[in-house]
Amino acid sequence: DINKVKKLLSYYVANPDELFNKIKWVHLDITDVVSTEEALNGIETVYHCAGFVSFQERDLEKLKQINEIGTANLVNACLSKKIKAFCHVSSLAAINNSDYLGQLTEKVFWKTSGQESAYTISKYNAEREIWRGIEEGLNAVIVNPGVILAPGYWNQSSGKLFAFCKKGNLFYTDGSTGYVGALDVADIMTQLIDKEIFNERYILIEGTYTFKEIFTMIQNEFNKRPPFIKSGLFLLHFGRIIDGIWCKLTGKDRVLTKEIIHSAMGHKQFSNLKIKNTLQFDFNPIKALVPSICKHL
Repeated sequence: DINKVKKLLSYYVANPDELFNKIKWVHLDITDVVSTEEALNGIETVYHCAGFVSFQERDLEKLKQINEIGTANLVNACLSKKIKAFCHVSSLAAINNSDYLGQLTEKVFWKTSGQESAYTISKYNAEREIWRGIEEGLNAVIVNPGVILAPGYWNQSSGKLFAFCKKGNLFYTDGSTGYVGALDVADIMTQLIDKEIFNERYILIEGTYTFKEIFTMIQNEFNKRPPFIKSGLFLLHFGRIIDGIWCKLTGKDRVLTKEIIHSAMGHKQFSNLKIKNTLQFDFNPIKALVPSICKHL
């Protein structure tokens, strides 16, 4: 939504109009080969941030079309147009192998457990297209961010997390995942391209936190009671059944799916040492970032 971009820029700079007016907008459907190639005329560097996120069963084909086929189209177009540099935004979800009991690193090979969401699989297959492009001569680098936190759109993406906690959530699970600030992700992406670091992938997280820790951080900032009711598998699956019935009656999207429950109970630990050593990078602490985001909300 172009109208949201100026508002988003205002969270970061005092002169959002000046930045906004520097943007050239091009209508592009990355599932369309012709428009993708035309959009790259006169371009040297591509940051591939386009993607679709959904955990709804009805969106399986859309996930494949946008995340997988769309990425393949973009890779092919970049090879054809001889793009000099390409940075692909993947996901921490693509670092997936339940056999690893310690910290997961960029060296981990994908292994399917049968619990992966269609979104996770689509992001992994998108990465495969990038590696294919690299083999064919594309100068590309992949970043795998965790949950990206930033002020912005409170009804979508990680913004929903803050809107949810602002209401005063009582529940938490034992699960954990990695988190990172949006400015850190942008900074790292541009550094990797400027320094011409290609044929690699990098996990981008400041640290791994439990859901209880994140919920507590946010709710403390909103002067809400921290969550205190632990949601186990029984309660979550019971909630999934009720949620399914409610969604059929109302036509709304499901809040709880098997994949979301699996993620909520997961205990994956990730390492950020590779990017820290490569760029000598210091991440902004999540504990300092959360209060600034809550202040905007």
